[in-house]
Amino acid sequence: MRHSFLVIRLRLLLVGFHLLSGALQVALLYPFGGSTGRQCLKRAWSRQLLALLGIRVEVVDGGLGGIKNGLLVCNHISFIDIFVLNALLPSGFVAKSDVARWPLIGWLSRRNDTIFIERGSRKAAHNTQRNMLAAMDAGKRLVVFPEGTTTAGDRLLPFHAALFQSAIDAAVPVHAICLGYHGADGLRSAAPAYIDDISLVACMAAVLRTRRLVVRINLAGSFTPPLPERRLLAHRAHQAVAAAQAQGQNFAAIPGRPDFGPWISGADPCLGSPQPFGNEAAIRR
Repeated sequence: MRHSFLVIRLRLLLVGFHLLSGALQVALLYPFGGSTGRQCLKRAWSRQLLALLGIRVEVVDGGLGGIKNGLLVCNHISFIDIFVLNALLPSGFVAKSDVARWPLIGWLSRRNDTIFIERGSRKAAHNTQRNMLAAMDAGKRLVVFPEGTTTAGDRLLPFHAALFQSAIDAAVPVHAICLGYHGADGLRSAAPAYIDDISLVACMAAVLRTRRLVVRINLAGSFTPPLPERRLLAHRAHQAVAAAQAQGQNFAAIPGRPDFGPWISGADPCLGSPQPFGNEAAIRR
């Protein structure tokens, strides 16, 4: 028990150093890397963080490879979701304004194409819509978590339709994505859930205590322009993610998988689109 406690503290320390290294990259390299260079750094840094946390990523059917731009809508379980998506598809994110005040992570978010939602006025809502529209008009990928909060991954809350309007105005695709976390036994794991009053450090410690943690991610559906009215679009995206979530709650355990390491296959992330971390065919084998 004492040994396990010390190992977790050591790994938390390594994660802290990795966050600091990310801040240094943003401060020293981002100004000179251009859009492609920043995406490369963001993808590599996110993969390294997932390795430090002991999380393996598995892409179901390799269906994310064709996503080039548009609005990505995803169910929300943990702050780790951001890094899972960035490890595969470096993107800008739409987040609550209180994230901007988080120590270090808030600073990193502000410098990584994050659009913050300000509450309390129509002007603030208009500014959010305008910033989202500008990002998508520029050909960028933008991620929203339309539930507006996190869950333990055991249910899907209603989607806020207003977040879909910018995609309709920009006439870009909307991609519905489902992710879920699982333990070594294949059962859904609530360890990464950033819910209730749990702190950031306590959440990371819970992840580090869970051996062989896997996050499965898949494209539940894509909607191409012309897009329907935002409430109908939100409803259809919700249906797609809910169906994928119900289908992927549990899966057969895969023996022999290590519980710590950089589980990344395929080409170097700087050389075009990354290969899937895993796929359904490999899972069935």
